[in-house]
Amino acid sequence: MRRLAPLALPLLGFAALIGLGLAVPVLAQVLDLALPFFGLILLGFCLGRIFDVPEAGLAWMHVFVVYVALPALFFNLIAVTPLDELANFKFIGITTLSTAIAFGVAFASGLVAARGDVAQATIQGVGGAYSNVGYMGPGLTLAALGAQSAVPTALVFVCDSIFFFTTVPLLMGLAGAQKMPLGRTLLLVGKRILTHPFNVATALGIMAAYAHWHPPVAIGKMLLFLQNAAAPCALFAMGVTVALRPLKRVAPEMPVLLCIKLLMHPLLVWVLLSATGDYGRIWTFTAVLMASLPPALNVFVMASQYKTYVERASALILLGTMASVVTVTGLLFMIAFGGVPYNLFAP
Repeated sequence: MRRLAPLALPLLGFAALIGLGLAVPVLAQVLDLALPFFGLILLGFCLGRIFDVPEAGLAWMHVFVVYVALPALFFNLIAVTPLDELANFKFIGITTLSTAIAFGVAFASGLVAARGDVAQATIQGVGGAYSNVGYMGPGLTLAALGAQSAVPTALVFVCDSIFFFTTVPLLMGLAGAQKMPLGRTLLLVGKRILTHPFNVATALGIMAAYAHWHPPVAIGKMLLFLQNAAAPCALFAMGVTVALRPLKRVAPEMPVLLCIKLLMHPLLVWVLLSATGDYGRIWTFTAVLMASLPPALNVFVMASQYKTYVERASALILLGTMASVVTVTGLLFMIAFGGVPYNLFAP
């Protein structure tokens, strides 16, 4: 019964959303889009609570998602994209700046909550700014906005990853959490950026787009199979992973971090993109959706790597994922039926 008890709240919330969709026909169309994604997370969460399988059992699933399925998705979508769309440096700069600002606010809040502990504040900063752009991002943006959202989705992922893979090791080095000379730290950062499978797949996709290269038919079919498996496997694995890290307590700083991640970050992206030009509906709303996603699983990975803020990082991911059922669904409703312009400052 102890393993089943935590299922009550997510199941009740899921049932309430379905009931709301049945009662409000317009909302039903949004829920038709959002609930399959959160339903896969819930399915993984429920099975993770029901079956007594250790987390090590997820290892090959994570390998498949991170090293095979999602890279195939990124490659397939970017390889057929015109190069001028890939070189939108202004968009890249604004979205990355927004992430950096959200990180800075969460980091400052973490310094206060952790009483000056830079290592803990760094993980809190990551929790307040690092969206689940890998597991949730591609499936949600492509379903909501179509294939044209693939390029901005990949660009946001790559640039956010570079920002965090660079910033976190440097701050941890300053905090003394990583006993390594600065030169070795920089080499490690560079290696992780250059060898991350998503970044490699994006680079190969750009080269294929430049050369107008298409894979042989058999390879193309295999890549398509892998692409189609990416989102379901990633979301299910995410649900199981969250389930295996039970919520023990809610730390006082978590509401602040979740407000930064789920509310401030997407609003900041929306405002800055609107204030700096016209990026088009698809690119603007893709960036906003990516910023609205809950904290990434990498928050827990980084916390575990540096052995700081580990339990609270797990709780932050769980609470953020649950809260995002409401916030992300609400944002999808605004985009689809709210009549909200993609450019907030357009005449």
